[in-house]
Amino acid sequence: MTSAGSSWEDLADASRDEPDGGPVKVDRRRVWRLFAPYRWRLGGLLALIAFTSVLGIFTPFIVRAIVDDALANRDLVLLCVLVGALVGFAAVAAIVQVGEVLIASRVGQAVMHDLRVRVYRHLHRLSLRFFTSSRTGEVQSRISNDIGGMQSLVTNSAVELTRSAGAVCVSLAAMLVLDWKLALFSFLSLPLSLWVNRRIGIARQRVTTRQQERLADMSSLVQESLSVQGIVLSRTTGRSRRQVERFTRTSRDVARLEVRSHTAGQWEYSLVILLVSAMPALTYLLGGILMGTGSPVTIGTLVAMIALQEALIWPLEELLQLGVRYRAATALFARIFDYLDRKVDIVEAKDPVVVAPGDVRGDIRLAEVTFRYAEGLPPVLRRIDLEIPGGSRVGVVGATGSGKSTLGLLLARLYDVDSGAITIDGVDVRELAFESLAGMLGVVTQEPYLLHASVADNLRFGKEDATDAELVAAAKVARIHDVVAALPQGYETLVGERGHRFSGGEKQRLALARTILTNPPILLLDEATSALDTRTERAVTEALDTLSADRTIITIAHRLSTVRHADRIIVLDGGEIVEQGTHDELLARDGRYADLVAANRLATG
Repeated sequence: MTSAGSSWEDLADASRDEPDGGPVKVDRRRVWRLFAPYRWRLGGLLALIAFTSVLGIFTPFIVRAIVDDALANRDLVLLCVLVGALVGFAAVAAIVQVGEVLIASRVGQAVMHDLRVRVYRHLHRLSLRFFTSSRTGEVQSRISNDIGGMQSLVTNSAVELTRSAGAVCVSLAAMLVLDWKLALFSFLSLPLSLWVNRRIGIARQRVTTRQQERLADMSSLVQESLSVQGIVLSRTTGRSRRQVERFTRTSRDVARLEVRSHTAGQWEYSLVILLVSAMPALTYLLGGILMGTGSPVTIGTLVAMIALQEALIWPLEELLQLGVRYRAATALFARIFDYLDRKVDIVEAKDPVVVAPGDVRGDIRLAEVTFRYAEGLPPVLRRIDLEIPGGSRVGVVGATGSGKSTLGLLLARLYDVDSGAITIDGVDVRELAFESLAGMLGVVTQEPYLLHASVADNLRFGKEDATDAELVAAAKVARIHDVVAALPQGYETLVGERGHRFSGGEKQRLALARTILTNPPILLLDEATSALDTRTERAVTEALDTLSADRTIITIAHRLSTVRHADRIIVLDGGEIVEQGTHDELLARDGRYADLVAANRLATG
């Protein structure tokens, strides 16, 4: 039990306060495969970086020559030549680095674009089962926040990694050539650096996973609470202050985790930086000791070694930071790969059947169809056996939960049947090309979705090349033309978020007009007139009667007046067909349909 002050929002927030899990495992080969299409560009990038690294290997030797030869011998000509070489190498490296940044940016953004499109395309292939169990804000967060969080790593880190690795390798080789004793002394800090780097990387990886989860929570909260319906619900229930408090908690968590992601392991890292920074001073001490014992260490060698050590600090630190960033990014890759690994359960046939809408008769057959929404749940539909002749008008009725809407979802192949088959003109819908099925079946649901665009753009969503005359004709059939024409901007009127500027009945008629505009041979109306008043419903029904001569119309309805004049009425109960016949035949049987009619009359007064 929860206290009186608790709420479902508190429970939702608390459920995500679980302790951090173990390190996220991501196959590195899978990450590298993202870059495979651009391997030639990356090859060119590596060549440029190798070129600048080779230039860098000459620098310490030039410095030694300046100290031991030019300055010691006061040779001004040699000094000018050597200084000119240093400046020339630096200028060439600067120019080449511009090309490196340009190539890396283009490759990085191309990889980001490919990944975004790949995720978006994959999500479009998933069935409704995924979306009914996912928050819209969560999906949006993975595409924007998670992929966006990879941007710095993908775009810049490849260059930084290669450049830093090249600088480290060149510096290490040059140090060994200059004096192997001083070089080995300089390497003492490396094991500690690598160990600390791994600890910090794992810590930040865990924090990043938690951070992205809370960002997804925040995106979901914004999407839900700042939609038109969310604002209406919050204000009419007096929950606006509570929603602000909930957002504040979530935002505070995001800020706290952001601080943790940047500061995890910072003390250990500072120790490494201190040790690395102290190396030049300690090298001076060791060099002095060696020179005092007669070792052939020159002042030029010592100065060049210190210069190499200082040159080594930045790329080494950059490599360590890149290691940390990569481990943190694996949490993002894991979340994206989790979506890409979701099984696509609605798959187009390898050799799909393509049917032009004009060749569709509209004969529909459901043969022993059984369906459940998830394993372990009872079937929603059981052994449905039904034939619908082309050009007929069929009504499907039943109590709430009887499986009416599920029947429509299966027909549109938003789900696949567990057993049995659904055919159109003798072809299993699972064998039809996706575009063919969409072209032959028009669907209007109880809760129509309208885009935040003009009326004309909404109507043209299914038929982009529709003329203005076709828009008007479809709107007249749906009995919405007079309403739209009376608006100040007519068909260019912005409908608002999810069509909020229109009433429920007007939105349903706009959705109906949009579907009629595509002229589908089969029309599926799932409670498509539930928000209409009796007079408008009768007018829309009469208009649809004019269309039924050459198309199959299936009307799923709770309000029985919608299907009263159907050629045949199918009565569902408990996921099974219990009766079928005309309105008068079913009333005469005094069975389940008669009970529904009586209950409907009682409900409408």
